[in-house]
Amino acid sequence: VQLQASGGGLVQAGGSLRLSCATSGVILSQSIVGWYRRAPGKDREVVARMNPNDITTYGDDVKGRFTISRDDAKSAIYLQMNNLKPQDTAVYYCNVLHLMEFWGQGTLVTVSS
Repeated sequence: VQLQASGGGLVQAGGSLRLSCATSGVILSQSIVGWYRRAPGKDREVVARMNPNDITTYGDDVKGRFTISRDDAKSAIYLQMNNLKPQDTAVYYCNVLHLMEFWGQGTLVTVSS
């Protein structure tokens, strides 16, 4: 199983970014998929998750601003991030849980004020 995250970058506060996670070797429709982040000096935290029934959950800090989605045909996971804030600055990791847990390598998002 391989996960490759991309789409991070530098954006001004209020801007948007879309993260992508290309996967292989796993059937996303049978998995719990998610995005996590680790900000400087902080523990890793969950950003968003989606279960096989398309039920989504979000961290309190991103509710209403971020949207997780999944494209089973492309074996990809996405995170649309709108109205970004400086406190969203972190390394973002995609995650797949199916019998075992798998992680992408992380993509850095920096939000300037």
